Amino acid sequence: MKFKIPAFIIFVFLCAAAYAETHVEIAKEFASSVVTINTLNAKGGAFSGTGFVVAPDGVIATSKHVVEGAVYINVTFDTGLVSDEARLTAVSKETDLALLKIEAKNLPPVYLGDSDYALPGAEITVIGSPRRLQNTVTTGVISQVRPVGGGINWHQISAPVSSSSSGSPVFDADGNVISVVSSIYIGGDNQNLNFSIPSNYLKKLMEENGLTPAAREEKKGNAVIEYLKECFNIFFGFFR
Repeated sequence: MKFKIPAFIIFVFLCAAAYAETHVEIAKEFASSVVTINTLNAKGGAFSGTGFVVAPDGVIATSKHVVEGAVYINVTFDTGLVSDEARLTAVSKETDLALLKIEAKNLPPVYLGDSDYALPGAEITVIGSPRRLQNTVTTGVISQVRPVGGGINWHQISAPVSSSSSGSPVFDADGNVISVVSSIYIGGDNQNLNFSIPSNYLKKLMEENGLTPAAREEKKGNAVIEYLKECFNIFFGFFR
């Protein structure tokens, strides 16, 4: 009986770990929240990137460099539906982030996590549109949190990303976006040296422009509680 408490603690940690979403679950839950960004520049050149819905009324986040210099922007959803023209509504002065607005209602948003708690070694899931291959899912870890000057941090990530992946959401194990894909380290001998902008900078950009990030419904938290209660009941049932 003296091993009951340590065993209980181990059991709780195992239950909590089991509740974390898998890469498959994250990809399924947020496929419809991720879009391809389509742009035209003044010379008629067409380019693409990735974005994701951060508010149900048509607010979409992406990388600033994806939309800089664009004279026309629209977005393609995972269903193949193409939006009307998207308006560039905000750009960050300190990071590679931008916000777009399309005329839409009740879009499925992602949920922004607290990137201050992102640690090296944590598992991540990235959903993007490299080379316009919509909803490409890659996985990896946060390789490191890198100071880049001016009090700004980037996430170094190991998940593979390619051209047009800029603006892709990086999800943590709980299915929250903790950063936004921004750049890759170019070089023949480099492998998965990629960088993303922590989500707290995106929260700041939204707040500065009077926008509120989407929040998970309360039932998500209640589901966690009910799950842990079930774990407790199973554990203590062994000792009855």
